[in-house]
Amino acid sequence: MRKFLTRSLAVSAVALLALSSAACGDSDRDAGSSPSGGAAKGFAADSLIGVALPSKTSENWVLAGDLFTNGLKDAGFKSDVQYAGASTTVADQQAQISAMVTKGAKVIVIGATDAAQLSTQVKAAKDAGAKVIAYDRLITNTPDLDYYVAFDNFKVGQLQGQALVDGMKAKKATGPWTIELFSGSPDDNNAGVFFNGAMDVLNPLIAKGDIIVGSGQKDVKQTAIQGWKAEGAQSRMDSLLTSTYTGAKTLDGVLSPNDTLARAIITSIKGANKPLPVVTGQDSEVESVKSIMAGEQYSTINKDTRKLVAETINMVKALQGGNEPTINDTKSYNNGSKIIPSFLLAPVIVTKANAAEAYANDPKLSPLTK
Repeated sequence: MRKFLTRSLAVSAVALLALSSAACGDSDRDAGSSPSGGAAKGFAADSLIGVALPSKTSENWVLAGDLFTNGLKDAGFKSDVQYAGASTTVADQQAQISAMVTKGAKVIVIGATDAAQLSTQVKAAKDAGAKVIAYDRLITNTPDLDYYVAFDNFKVGQLQGQALVDGMKAKKATGPWTIELFSGSPDDNNAGVFFNGAMDVLNPLIAKGDIIVGSGQKDVKQTAIQGWKAEGAQSRMDSLLTSTYTGAKTLDGVLSPNDTLARAIITSIKGANKPLPVVTGQDSEVESVKSIMAGEQYSTINKDTRKLVAETINMVKALQGGNEPTINDTKSYNNGSKIIPSFLLAPVIVTKANAAEAYANDPKLSPLTK
């Protein structure tokens, strides 16, 4: 099982086999047995559904809000979709969730700003009879969380680590390759999961001497970028270039956990007039897809927000009807209090070579790959 940042890879492989049929199903799917404590009682079809999202730090969070607003309305629900503020994000989200409980929301969907600081609000929701779904980010240290819906984030990290290796091999067939490591915000549980997934691929090569971390900074705490802020990544890359990559020393690759940070890292390297290394990313942001097609950023991860929101709304519809939602993983995600029944979707690695295929059905990104 995964407890916080660890993972059973065998379970991940089994879970992903079910995705092709499960990801596109509807709310009437046979849910099977329930690990969450029995069938729901159901509630009125026009009930209030709360959606608490973090601040708008990426295109995907902005898109998610729009999709939830429209999708819940189309399904006949009332919705209260809120974003945490850019400054006191944890306090904002705590207050927003509390308000949703007071308003009588029957289900509260939470994309956590800080995974470890929402247990009080989740308990209040449970005590009020609401179901709580963790969206994209697992909420930790609470037995009151009902479900988790996300892309398989450990797999995301593995794909990033492998893309980094593949990209470096394409430029230089044999090592050793010199890299630097970046990870996301320490208050986001996913940041450590991404990092551990990537290091699952990279650590064996580091141990063999095929990969060298030039700065020696290998711990997730050393590599973290608070708040996923671009300026934090650019500043750290500036410092690494100054301290470690003077003269002719070459940087072959950078593990970047998402597209926003990847572009900031690339900006730093270009500003220093250094050759661009292989740089990974995640989220399929428009500017990064353009960068990939231009031969700058090497890779991103396609995690289709439309599918993730659709699966979450399917969960809500099942609960409204008094049924258990469809899940495909009952072993992998331990939030520190219990294993959370989960629905995991499969992430897709995207490089210039497969971008046209990966985004063929995305009206926003497909034109960028022509």
